[in-house]
Amino acid sequence: QSCLSRQQLLAAIRQMQQLLKGQETRFSEGLRAVRSRLSTIHASLAKAAPEPPAASCPALQAPADGRKFGSKYLVDHEVHFACDPGFQLLGSSTRMCQANGSWTGQEPRCAEISECSSSPCQNGGTCLEGLGHFKCLCPPQWTGTACQYQAQTAPPTWNVTDDPAFSRQPRCAQIAQTQQCSCDPGFHMSGTAPNGICQDLNECEVYQQEGGPRLCAHACVNIPGSFRCSCPAGYVLLGDGKSCEDIDECSLSQDNCTSGSTCINTGGGFQCVTPRCPPAAGNVSYVRTSPFQCERNPCPMESRSCHQAPKTVSFHYLALPSKLQTPAPLFRMATAAAPGRPGPDSLRFGIAGGSGRGHLVVQRSDRHTGELILVQSLQGPRTVHVDVDMAEYLDRVFLAKHLSKITLFVSPYEF
Repeated sequence: QSCLSRQQLLAAIRQMQQLLKGQETRFSEGLRAVRSRLSTIHASLAKAAPEPPAASCPALQAPADGRKFGSKYLVDHEVHFACDPGFQLLGSSTRMCQANGSWTGQEPRCAEISECSSSPCQNGGTCLEGLGHFKCLCPPQWTGTACQYQAQTAPPTWNVTDDPAFSRQPRCAQIAQTQQCSCDPGFHMSGTAPNGICQDLNECEVYQQEGGPRLCAHACVNIPGSFRCSCPAGYVLLGDGKSCEDIDECSLSQDNCTSGSTCINTGGGFQCVTPRCPPAAGNVSYVRTSPFQCERNPCPMESRSCHQAPKTVSFHYLALPSKLQTPAPLFRMATAAAPGRPGPDSLRFGIAGGSGRGHLVVQRSDRHTGELILVQSLQGPRTVHVDVDMAEYLDRVFLAKHLSKITLFVSPYEF
C-alpha cells in the first residue's frame, strides 16, 4: 500500500509541475503581448506628436539700398521690404515667420535700375534715364518709344530759351550731292536744313508734359544738351544724380539748439525740443530721471487719484516723410517686471489725447507689447502729437499706468 501511495504522489507532483509550466508559458506570452502592444502605442504616439512650434524666427536686415518695415519676428508675423528710388527689388517683398522657425520666400536685395545699359533707343535716339524708367529722345525724322518709326519732320513744340547757350549751329556734310545736317545729343533741329538751327531739348518739360515718371526725386533743372537734378535745402544729392538724402544737422553739430534743449533731426531740418514733466497737481508730482523721462514721486497710501496717475511719462520724437505708405508701425510700448517681483499678466493700451486721432491706432502685438500704427497717410509739413497710455493689471487688479508722449515731425517731401 505504501508503494502505491508513492506512485500516486509522484503522479500528482508531475501533474502539478505540468500545470505550473503551462501557467508560466501563458503568463510569459501575456507579458510579451502587453509589451508588444505598449511598444506599438508608444511608436504611434511618438510619430504623431508634432514638434514644439518655434516661438520666433531669426532677425532680418534691410537690404542694401532698401528699407525694412516690421520689427516683429514672432510666428505668423510679416516683414515687408522696399527699395530706394532707382533700385528694383529682387527676391521676396514680404516674408512671414513660419511655425518651424524659418521665414517664407527668398532673401530680398535691391539692384540698381539701368534701363539705358541695353541701348534700347534705335536710329540715333538718346536714352534718358528716369527714376525707375527710361525715355528715348529721337532725332527729328524718327518717333516712337524706341525711335523705331519714321516721322514727319515738323519742329517740336517744346519751349526754347533765348539764352544763346541753348542754340547751336548744326553739323552739316555734303553726302552724294545732298547736304546732311545733324545736331548734338540733347538738341533738336529747328527749321529746315541747311538754314535750321539746333535748339536745346528741355528734358524736364518733356517728362512733365507727357506725365511719365519723374526724372528727379525733387526738382529738374534744364541745362544745354542735358539736365540735372537738385534737392531742397537740408538734403544732399545722392550718387545716382537723381535721389535726395536728408542731412543730419544734429550729428553734424549744424544746429543752434541752446543748452537745456535737445536737437532732433527731421526731414530737411531739425527741431530743438525741451521735454517738461507734468506740473504738480494735488498729491501728484513728477521728477525728471532722464532727458526724456519723468517718474511720479511716491504716493500717500490713501490717495487713490495719485495711484491712478501715470507712474512714468516718457517723450519720443519721430521724423516721417510725407505721404508715408500705410499701414506703418511707428512705435512700440512694452513692460518688464522688476527682478523678484511678479510682472503684470495683462496690459491695456489706448490713445489718451493729441492731434493724431483718425490717423493713428494703438493695438497689442503680443502679450507684453503694444504698437502705434499709422493707418491714414499724413501729408507734410505738419507736426502731430499723440499720447499713448499703457495700463498694467495683475489678476484683473490695476497695478500702474505709463504715458508715452509722441511727437511726429512730418517732412514736406516724400523722401
